[in-house]
Amino acid sequence: MAKIFRRPRHLNPVAELNITNMVDLGFTLLIIFMISTPLIQSEQTIPVNLPVEGKKLQQKPPSDTDFQIVAIDRAGNFYFGAKRVSFAELTSNLGALAAKPKPPVIRVRADLTLQWQQVVRVMDVIKKQNLTKITFDTEAR
Repeated sequence: MAKIFRRPRHLNPVAELNITNMVDLGFTLLIIFMISTPLIQSEQTIPVNLPVEGKKLQQKPPSDTDFQIVAIDRAGNFYFGAKRVSFAELTSNLGALAAKPKPPVIRVRADLTLQWQQVVRVMDVIKKQNLTKITFDTEAR
């Protein structure tokens, strides 16, 4: 019989730390934040000084509610979402929204120093398109 001359192996602790999974997670979170941040910031890019109201408890809208922003800045320029449009384009865009089976809630963001006639023009177009769900954005202090 032959004798086996092997040394017994001793288990050594692994001195390396595998951080590949953490780097992948970090890059994934970075990509998510890079994509979602411009979507969140889009309505804040329009320079609108909102009217002020007193603080009160706000109700949360249902999670499936769709919103569309219509903004008017200090100079009287109209915005549909984050895109500057003419009044005729705004009218046609609102008409397209009214044709949807479930029209969105229209968020009107008007500058504090704006003449009321501009806001009334927008409200008139919204009413003519039979869009009934409207909110006005204000600043709570």
